[in-house]
Amino acid sequence: MLMAAYASSSGGIGTPVGSPPNLIGLAMIEKFVQVRIPFFRWMLFAVPLLVIMYAFLYLVMYLLHKPEVSRIKGSREFVQAEVKKLGPWTRGQKNALFAFLTAVGLWILPGFLALFSGVSSPLSRNYGERVPEAVAALLAALLLFLLPLDWKKREFTLNWRQAVQIDWGTLLLFGGGLTLGDLMFQTRLAEALGRGLLDLFGATSVWGLTLAGIYLAILVSETTSNTAAATMVVPILISIAQAAGLNPIPPAIGATLGSSYAFMLPVSTPPNAIVYGSGLVPITRMLRAGTLLNLTGGLLIWASLRILLPLVGLA
Repeated sequence: MLMAAYASSSGGIGTPVGSPPNLIGLAMIEKFVQVRIPFFRWMLFAVPLLVIMYAFLYLVMYLLHKPEVSRIKGSREFVQAEVKKLGPWTRGQKNALFAFLTAVGLWILPGFLALFSGVSSPLSRNYGERVPEAVAALLAALLLFLLPLDWKKREFTLNWRQAVQIDWGTLLLFGGGLTLGDLMFQTRLAEALGRGLLDLFGATSVWGLTLAGIYLAILVSETTSNTAAATMVVPILISIAQAAGLNPIPPAIGATLGSSYAFMLPVSTPPNAIVYGSGLVPITRMLRAGTLLNLTGGLLIWASLRILLPLVGLA
């Protein structure tokens, strides 16, 4: 149960759309640092970190809570029976999969174009400018309105009545976070907080500041949502780095990733709350495992970024 919760939280770092803090961090880097990190470039350092973190999570969970059984009898038969109940794929499911794969393809295509034709080539540059990640997502969503379920009845995969029932709260939360970050810069609040924290931490190098930013984001995320943590911490880290004359990208990325690594408390993340609410995981076990993962996970993020970011040209 703990592994499921922790993997759900940390698994979102692999792509920009995997977790709201990723989008917030990328948007703030683009706005305040004037550096755009494409979808594929993010994956070049985030996916290896994700694989390392999954292996680390498994090792920690195995050492802290060794399995009492090696095999659950009848599990294979149970899964096969449940899959059989689902039946064949429906037309709507196939259409949704096609739209999803289209979005993924449009997201990673700029990376392949840059890889084979060069970052500064007209093809790569023009595609990146005209089909950014947001446009790719909108095109994929538009497909759902166009792909038919039954052409004779004019039934489509998604209609407007269904679309207006989608929970748009995430977009409002995302937009509010960006607005708050912008106001922190305009009012110079981020600069004031940044200078105070710079005196407190005494970080004089970009990687020292990155380490401090990771743990600050983890600490804030333990008592608030990961989205709120990224909204508050990332602009402060950017301001600190700029005030100190350091590259703000590694600290900003570190704080962005650290916002998704809160493992101690049920209130830290929705997966933690769901697992704790099941009644199967005592709070003491979550605290013990979460404390260890917070302390060591922050170091793991820092070490991975220290190696990977220079390789992709971000440090």
